[in-house]
Amino acid sequence: MADFLKQIIKETGNEYASVVSEGVEAGDVDSFIDTGSYMFNALLSGSINGGLPSNKITAIAGESATGKTFFVLGMVKEFLQNNKNAGVIYFESESALTKKLIEDRGIDSERMVIMPVTTVQEFRHQALTVLEKYNEQDEADRQPLLLVLDSLGMLSTTKEVEDTAEGKETRDMTRAQILKAAFRVLTLKLGRTKVPMIITNHTYDVVGAYMPMKEMGGGSGLKYAASTIVYLSKKKEKEGTDVVGNIIHCKTQKSRLSKENMMVDVRLRYDTGLDKHYGLVDLAVKHGIFKQVSTRIELPDGTKQYAKSIYADPEKYFTKDVMKQLDEAADKEYSYGNS
Repeated sequence: MADFLKQIIKETGNEYASVVSEGVEAGDVDSFIDTGSYMFNALLSGSINGGLPSNKITAIAGESATGKTFFVLGMVKEFLQNNKNAGVIYFESESALTKKLIEDRGIDSERMVIMPVTTVQEFRHQALTVLEKYNEQDEADRQPLLLVLDSLGMLSTTKEVEDTAEGKETRDMTRAQILKAAFRVLTLKLGRTKVPMIITNHTYDVVGAYMPMKEMGGGSGLKYAASTIVYLSKKKEKEGTDVVGNIIHCKTQKSRLSKENMMVDVRLRYDTGLDKHYGLVDLAVKHGIFKQVSTRIELPDGTKQYAKSIYADPEKYFTKDVMKQLDEAADKEYSYGNS
């Protein structure tokens, strides 16, 4: 039977087909990309050492001004820092980024391309061109690549652009179908080339819902294509009267790699970006690695510290042994089949 199955693959000419025992080429996730936050890694993959799946679409959605762009830029920074020869193609539809903004966030601007896009068709064509050129390289010569689309909600269609130029105010009712068709092709290409993509999108309140609900715009295309969809909300973080950043509430609306409807908080500071260790103290207390004693935290050696002091010197308190226990706790908390 094994020979017959391999012959079927050969006869059909399906470039993505494979015998499962040999691996599912466009489906298996064999590596993850660190997001810059241990807790966000755990939310996406079930491991504090995981993160973004290396060959899937991850959607980051939220209302206007929830920090989606800054949050994604934090992940871009981490990706480039961890992969010295890597590059980022950033499809941008909001005209919100500047060289100064990018460099002020510590991102290597020489390894990042901003590619403005206006329509879904333009984005689809350019993204597929990038993936095809990347795939033409010898596998040994390929360096890590990350694609970002910021944001899907701002993309129009060719018809909408043409109608606007002619002074028409009609809406293109086929936009959702065009998006779905684009993602059908992109999902397989990303899987085969092992390139991750982050897509930001807007959410809106569902009118007439029995309970308050948020919905992601753009139709069902991204909902089906994304392996993970995370909804963001935020609260401002202050030092005295100064706003120094945001605490981003991250909830998995959909996940194929970890439990759904789970939530973590991530700290995003304006001066330093994502706080890598934020949230680990709460996870350690919940799983008995640390103990809450009044307003302080009791550590494994019996000493007590305030959480703020632990976060101020993470290398001292989050030892190798503690991090190993935290990874086991994250697996129990966020991975499928564990509770």
